[in-house]
Amino acid sequence: MTNSTEAQKPQNTKKNKKKGATLDTFYGAKIQNTEQIEEDIQENSPKSSKGNRNSPQTHEEFESEMTKKMEALWEEKWEMMQKKFMHLQNQFDQTVKENQALKQELIKQSQNTKKLEENIKYLTDKVIDLENRGRRENLKIIGLPEKPEINTKLDMVIQDIIKENCPEILEQGGNTATDRAHRTPSTLNPQKTTPRNVIAKFQSYQTKEKILQEARKRQFRYKGMPIRVTQDLASSTLNDRKAWNMIFRKARELGLQPRISYPAKLTIYFQGKVWAFNKIEDFQLFAKKRPELCKSLHRK
Repeated sequence: MTNSTEAQKPQNTKKNKKKGATLDTFYGAKIQNTEQIEEDIQENSPKSSKGNRNSPQTHEEFESEMTKKMEALWEEKWEMMQKKFMHLQNQFDQTVKENQALKQELIKQSQNTKKLEENIKYLTDKVIDLENRGRRENLKIIGLPEKPEINTKLDMVIQDIIKENCPEILEQGGNTATDRAHRTPSTLNPQKTTPRNVIAKFQSYQTKEKILQEARKRQFRYKGMPIRVTQDLASSTLNDRKAWNMIFRKARELGLQPRISYPAKLTIYFQGKVWAFNKIEDFQLFAKKRPELCKSLHRK
């Protein structure tokens, strides 16, 4: 009995080996790691044995076949990556288009907002101008004592003020009658020590202007007490005029003959010319270009 020894086949260690981790490729495509590829090559490679020279597949054929498989695998993965890339590129292009559209819309909205702001300013200025025109026959009397005998007879008190300070208007036969006169605000604040202002509406605009011109020349009085007479204007216009106070006082000290004209324009007499300024910034720029004037204005 002949003893034949069979060559023991190597046990498949694949089950005992821990499967290698996978490598993430571009945008989620996955390939096996090097260890796994080597195992597959060892399993599928032709087994050489002594005396067996007619192997079913040569080593060169095996390498060629595996190369083709790897090339096919990589081509497939490359196509997947290209599709992913094209998808992302399309999304990016779409996002750029949407951003451009939003940018154009933002520019359009900004232009509309600017137009609305210009319209609001125009309408606001129009309302203020209408309010001032509605007050053109009015004079404001400041500092008139807060007494019952005065408050109940304001029309007669105003006539007394005209007689005391500019009697020539009465002598010329001017119409000094008033339609109405009242304190403002209408309610007396007991905590305030200064008297409320008096608003008087004259029937004649010309008479009102004559009284105002005289009040600009000298201090008005009522029974010897000093009072001020000014044009009645909208509160916003008064605030614009008050903004000129510091510059006005300095210009007067320098002999520039400053005046505030309607609605809130500063005029000065400088180097033989009359200059007018609607905004403080305009005056500051004017003074900056004239060092001698700028130094005088900033001198304490």
